[in-house]
Amino acid sequence: MGLYTVILSPRPACARLHEPEAVQNSARNIGKAESPFCLSSPAPSLSTLTRVPLHTATARQGRDVWNFTEPFMMIQRRTTRQVKVGNVAIGGGAPVSVQTMTKTDTRNVEATLAQLHELAAAGADIVRLACPDEKAAEAFRPIMREAPLPIIADIHFDYRLALAVLDAGVDGIRLNPGNLARTDKLPEIVARCRERNVSIRVGVNNGSLSRRLRKLVFAGEMATHVAMAESALEHIRMIEDLDYGEIKISLKASDVDTTVRAYRELAPRCDYPFHVGLTEAGTVRTGTIKSSIAIGMLAHEGLCDTIRVSLTGDSREEVFVGHRILQFVGLRDAGPNLISCPSCGRVEIALERAAYAVEERLRAYSTENISVSVMGCVVNGPGEGQIADFGIAGGRGQGVIYRLGKVLKKCREEEMVDELFAAIDDWIAAGRPREEVDPEVYEQVLNARPGFEEARTEEV
Repeated sequence: MGLYTVILSPRPACARLHEPEAVQNSARNIGKAESPFCLSSPAPSLSTLTRVPLHTATARQGRDVWNFTEPFMMIQRRTTRQVKVGNVAIGGGAPVSVQTMTKTDTRNVEATLAQLHELAAAGADIVRLACPDEKAAEAFRPIMREAPLPIIADIHFDYRLALAVLDAGVDGIRLNPGNLARTDKLPEIVARCRERNVSIRVGVNNGSLSRRLRKLVFAGEMATHVAMAESALEHIRMIEDLDYGEIKISLKASDVDTTVRAYRELAPRCDYPFHVGLTEAGTVRTGTIKSSIAIGMLAHEGLCDTIRVSLTGDSREEVFVGHRILQFVGLRDAGPNLISCPSCGRVEIALERAAYAVEERLRAYSTENISVSVMGCVVNGPGEGQIADFGIAGGRGQGVIYRLGKVLKKCREEEMVDELFAAIDDWIAAGRPREEVDPEVYEQVLNARPGFEEARTEEV
């Protein structure tokens, strides 16, 4: 959590700079970036650098501390037109939304509605439903009557399915005009969309390229990511030729590099909002890692307008991961941020058990934008306890509960989690009073042990 660390990206491999001299050199050279997507803000001058107040441990080491002011750190999002899916705006500066897809059989209306309510409770903004046949299309009518959030229908091949779900009142459709069996029916679909300004997502996957583009790729005459961008443009032109512009685009591959390159390739060539994700990313563990890298990179470059994390698993996990990606790149307030140390030989409490217990209980505080630290020793515990809104620092079977660096209470290890949440609940009950970090308290915390030695002899 370095107040004195500045991270710049003048090249694809980021440079981590700690000294003012290095920062000055980087500021001079930053405009010479090899990749146009490394930085989404203009090159800063030295006037955009500010000193951090010298009450930190770094100052005691005789070093100045530098940081960038907020305007440089803000992500500059790509300028796009805006479309809507129900009441959710996408692009045009709207907040980046989180989508997912139901895993139920759409034809089972009761099960699908139950899952939709679960996903709404989990924080999904938009949900897409498969529509494989006429029976599934018919199910959209009762589903739309009770859906708690905007619904997109996933349409392939059969134009009649598109017309049926549009009649049922869906808020958006995913449709690639080129893969319709009857492309001559596209004008009818677009006309129906126009009646209610229903947006169309042109969804390109690297496995669904046209025969012409596949031949070029296999012959080595065109890179896959370029072919994906060209495929999207082909589909877009078919809709534009009908004078309709309520379009958003996705360009998904199952690997990070191709996906990122595809969005970068298309970004300067149109102004339609981007639906970003990695297709067929994998199970929860590997899929989360791959999706976080791809979506995180594109989000930081300002190329995300709505996202979907595709995981082989519970759709609620997709929503959770999506929100956290946006939270950690600074694009969305998405609830609590848990800080916990990885554990090592210094730890003298059941740290992993405590961290997981805190994480699980924080799910009930999903609307609280607070940071909570769970630390297992005296090395990092006090400092993180100062930085976090609330925190635990544990040692030798004891725990200390912190609030912005101030010790609220000492307790036994088995009481730590309950006492932590009692402190959070008291803060909420008091109206969430705003408090600032006291530099003097921080200095004392950095120079002091949290009282585990004393706690051994005290009655706690």
